Amino acid sequence: MTSVPAIRLLAPCKVNLVLRIEGRREDGYHTLTSIFLPLAEPHDVLTVSPGETGEGLSLSCPGIDEPAETNLVHKAYVHFAAATGFAPDLRVSVSKDIPTGAGLGGGSSDAAAMLSHLNSIAGRRALPLDELAALALSLGADVPFFLLGRPALARGVGEVLTPIEVDLSGFTLLLVCPPFHVNTAWAYRAFDEAQGHSGRSLGLMHVLTAHHEPDTGSFCLWPGCLENDFEAVVFRAFPALRRIKDDMVRSGAAGVVMSGSGASILGLFRSADDAARTARFLSAQGSRVFAHGP
Repeated sequence: MTSVPAIRLLAPCKVNLVLRIEGRREDGYHTLTSIFLPLAEPHDVLTVSPGETGEGLSLSCPGIDEPAETNLVHKAYVHFAAATGFAPDLRVSVSKDIPTGAGLGGGSSDAAAMLSHLNSIAGRRALPLDELAALALSLGADVPFFLLGRPALARGVGEVLTPIEVDLSGFTLLLVCPPFHVNTAWAYRAFDEAQGHSGRSLGLMHVLTAHHEPDTGSFCLWPGCLENDFEAVVFRAFPALRRIKDDMVRSGAAGVVMSGSGASILGLFRSADDAARTARFLSAQGSRVFAHGP
């Protein structure tokens, strides 16, 4: 049995404060400009303990009905072992709290946590950070961000990361996760069809009010404000998401934006009382709501 102490790895979620779809490459992948922000809640937990000798990775994910081989944690282990020759005997149990299909990057975060842990115990076979990031990218466009673990400006397909500072002091953040999900592949297809495959961004550099007008009181990160090019097509197909955003704006949010391709919605509130009232209202409507700060 490999001598590896039992450990709990926390895998945070992420939100997109800005998401612009800039174009589509010949290989079908979309290029984007985005601002990624890590959030502590909700998070997944990977419990890693020593496995039986010769077992390799034994992975369990209670409550998730999919073969272990398709899980990104399993793929992270296999890719790391292939790249380094380091394949410790481990038992990993993944406790999921990040909703799937919410635009929060749960699977990517789990994979990054696994890669980071493997690299930390690999000794002389550990990879330099640039090689580890390249390995992470082979698993998914969001995985390198979770290795970075701090706010970042993302370009390319999401892999070109520039660390940035995002000052949200004084704001209460509400992350709202409705009881349904949005399929990412569908969202990209719908965006392409709506744009006539032109690859042009919607270019919304402001937060929209419930009446589709510029919200001049909205919180701006720098010259541009919170925006997400997916909102137009996703809200058309999922009007409940439009209503959640409208409810948050009417309840006093300074800025509201959908994360990723949905279905989660992030709201920034200057008033903690307004945030608390909004959280209670949306929770009563069936959404999970997570508060952060100020």
